[in-house]
Amino acid sequence: MTYILFLLGLAMLLAGGEALVRGASSIARHFHLSPMVIGLTIVGFGTSAPELLVSLQAALEGRSEIAIGNVVGSNIANILLILGISAAIAPLVIPARKMWRDLAFMLAATAILWAMLWGGAVTRLYGAILFAGLLVFLTSTFLTGEVEPKRDLPEEDQRKSWAYTIGGLIVLVLGARFLVNSAVEIATALGVSEAVIGLTIVAVGTSLPEMATSVIAAFRKETEIAVGNVVGSNIFNIFGILGITALVSPIPVDPRFVSIDMPVAALCAVGLAVVAFAYNGLPRIAGFALLAAYAGYILVLA
Repeated sequence: MTYILFLLGLAMLLAGGEALVRGASSIARHFHLSPMVIGLTIVGFGTSAPELLVSLQAALEGRSEIAIGNVVGSNIANILLILGISAAIAPLVIPARKMWRDLAFMLAATAILWAMLWGGAVTRLYGAILFAGLLVFLTSTFLTGEVEPKRDLPEEDQRKSWAYTIGGLIVLVLGARFLVNSAVEIATALGVSEAVIGLTIVAVGTSLPEMATSVIAAFRKETEIAVGNVVGSNIFNIFGILGITALVSPIPVDPRFVSIDMPVAALCAVGLAVVAFAYNGLPRIAGFALLAAYAGYILVLA
């Protein structure tokens, strides 16, 4: 039964990702918003719903290693694995001027979290600071987002686009839940530690909506959604998920996150920014390099 749920979850992720990309890109054109803005907000935050649910549940159960490992591991997987696969499929070409603010927010969020973890716990005060950062990011995104030519949709098509978007998100979340729960059961039976489960299986599992969405967006040449989804998700993971989770229940920090995993997450964020500005996006060779780096990280954890 566990393996059936695993396969069912995977199928739901693929179907939900296709529906979400199709609906979101149509909504963006109708409201003359750039696909990057939609990717950063509706798609990026929506695909982070599994991370939010997992981290909240883990914190309330006193399993802080999974709560933090899920977020840090997801951010690493988003850049190295998801953007790696997406760029390997099709070069992700985006002008640097469209990315500088969002990459700056991602770098700032990563630096702030790393500094907070040095204190040994993500307290409620830290949670409030992180959540305030999310509000600043959202305000900045909608005030400064580029305007695209508007394409009016008939009312019936508008309803269909919203149905695709919302339905896709729901299917993604349910699919991720099936897949993560079954994967954790398998890993636990094999005696894998909670920290490693949080950083790998849970992190990658809860990032599967982002993976499905960005990979499908890359196939459909919606490169702004592919990149915006990952950058927006990484920002929301730190500011939103850890912010909300810490407000509900302060999170103790395992020292390994400060000395090992956060440096990796920071290096990923800086590396993405450098390559994105140098090449106006991510060339295919960068995609393969990111995948190789993720394989190396997993080998170190193992």
